[in-house]
Amino acid sequence: MKKYLQALLVASVLLTLTACGRLKDSDLSSNSTTSLKKSKTYQTTDTGSTGYNVLLKNGKYVTSDIDGITATNKDNSVDEREFQRGLVAISKNVYPTGTNVFQEGQYLDSTTVNNWLGRRSKNNPAGLNPAVNGSKAASSRNPIYLEELQEQNYLTGSGSSYHLSGLSIGLALNSSDYYQKTTDGPYFSTSISRANQRSYGERTAETVIARLRRRKALKNVPITIGLFSKTDQDSLVGGSYFAYGTASANSSKITKWKPVSEKWQVLPTVGSAKAYSSSDESKFTNFKGAIENYFPNVSGVIGYLRYQDKKLVQENIAITTQFYGYEQVQSFTRLVESCAKKYLSNDTAVEIKIGSVNDVQALVFKESADSAYQVHIYGGE
Repeated sequence: MKKYLQALLVASVLLTLTACGRLKDSDLSSNSTTSLKKSKTYQTTDTGSTGYNVLLKNGKYVTSDIDGITATNKDNSVDEREFQRGLVAISKNVYPTGTNVFQEGQYLDSTTVNNWLGRRSKNNPAGLNPAVNGSKAASSRNPIYLEELQEQNYLTGSGSSYHLSGLSIGLALNSSDYYQKTTDGPYFSTSISRANQRSYGERTAETVIARLRRRKALKNVPITIGLFSKTDQDSLVGGSYFAYGTASANSSKITKWKPVSEKWQVLPTVGSAKAYSSSDESKFTNFKGAIENYFPNVSGVIGYLRYQDKKLVQENIAITTQFYGYEQVQSFTRLVESCAKKYLSNDTAVEIKIGSVNDVQALVFKESADSAYQVHIYGGE
């Protein structure tokens, strides 16, 4: 199941990139060929009315040097998408989409971040994780708190002139730290409470901001820090941000931390777990029952629901099938679309992926509460 979910995430990213829209040349010169030869020619992608335009340099997407760097390499890949998406959502509260464009972080390099994610020691005084205290007991050892760090840049400007208007940093904090007592031995884990995540995260945020302020380019811009709680390795859903704060220009202090109310729910629930919303659970159950009754060889239907401020804002559904025939996929996909319109919530974004264990066969989705359902059948007409 975990490999299947990873495959679905890859497919989703590819779909998103395909739908990004046309590039908007922001250089005022009418000769685009000549413009692209300049050292500082910028373009932006048009991503719609609710998102950031993305800044390109010389026609190319600018990547970050620190993507994918983790402290322990014991990462839950489902977290990664939420780690990035959630920080963009937080940044919208600080850097308006109408006046700012997005660029992946350009001020932190891989060497710096690897040092910061390490344990503090004589050889690594920059380490943000606590030094080893010699204990191997789950309740008394010093765990690895900070697992990952992300940087996002927000800029304003036009044509060939853009300048940094704000910086966002995501701190991904472990809820469980996995460790071995002996080399090649079994793994154990230390649980980290939300209170300890918050306490460590707030202290670390001020350290990170103080270090960033030493850089000339970052002395006079707002710096926003988001605290993200990572899920366990085997969790089927990603983690979520629980707090954020902003240090104003010229300051290294966050005077007010704001809560982030976000929760993921997996349906159907397992064991004694209760659904976050009985109404949403009932809608999902009716949808699931309708498609399973029509096609008996549907082997799994799992829903991943994201709530923000107690409101359902995203519903992702993965349907695993045991058929490959062209007409079967066509017929089933149209049934899924019909049942989605009938049973699922009308006022939220919905994404339904249909596929076998190793292959995505079709996608049924609507991008927002107000949009209509769209259907894409891979390899179809």
